[in-house]
Amino acid sequence: MKPHSLSARRIGLLMFSLCAFGLMTSASMPADSKFAVEPVVEKKVKELPSGPLYWRLENFPTLAQAQSAAGPTSLAAEVAGKVWLFTLGPKDGSTPGGTKVVEIGPLPPISASEYLLRVNRAGGAPGAKTPIHTHPGPEAFYVLAGKLGQRTPHGVTYAEAGTTMTGHGADTPMEVFSAGTTDLDELAIFVVDANQPFSSPASLD
Repeated sequence: MKPHSLSARRIGLLMFSLCAFGLMTSASMPADSKFAVEPVVEKKVKELPSGPLYWRLENFPTLAQAQSAAGPTSLAAEVAGKVWLFTLGPKDGSTPGGTKVVEIGPLPPISASEYLLRVNRAGGAPGAKTPIHTHPGPEAFYVLAGKLGQRTPHGVTYAEAGTTMTGHGADTPMEVFSAGTTDLDELAIFVVDANQPFSSPASLD
């Protein structure tokens, strides 16, 4: 009976170890379907510059320099190992001390009594996607890595690393997803009505 009980004990320990390993492995594995969104910086403003608007993205040597150079409709932040200044304004603008990366626009027009300017960093593994949603203002994108996809009632559009996408107007239903074969890393830049919910559930049916 002793050899039998020892064998049973070993089998029990082995099964426990395998179960524990399975739990540890599943806990450490990333959820590939998760589309992560991280707020970076935001501010509220009462007025926007006149005329067609563009987001201008510039790099600065230090965050202090970017903050010092920021105008009324600028946001300064450190993202992905670089210092950025995001400025909402007319086309072909520039900020002293900054190196222009790209301009995104023109943006769809928006009118509100108060505006929220916000930058999010977002992305995920291939296939990751957001719930279908809307924003109370236009969203613009700059892709740091991977491939961005956006599905709206207007169709499906894509943007590769180093390129941009200008979103549609307020309250357009959308689904944003990681469309490439490597992880998506992108900056989502907003000007929205500050007195409305920032994001609302929607449908594309």
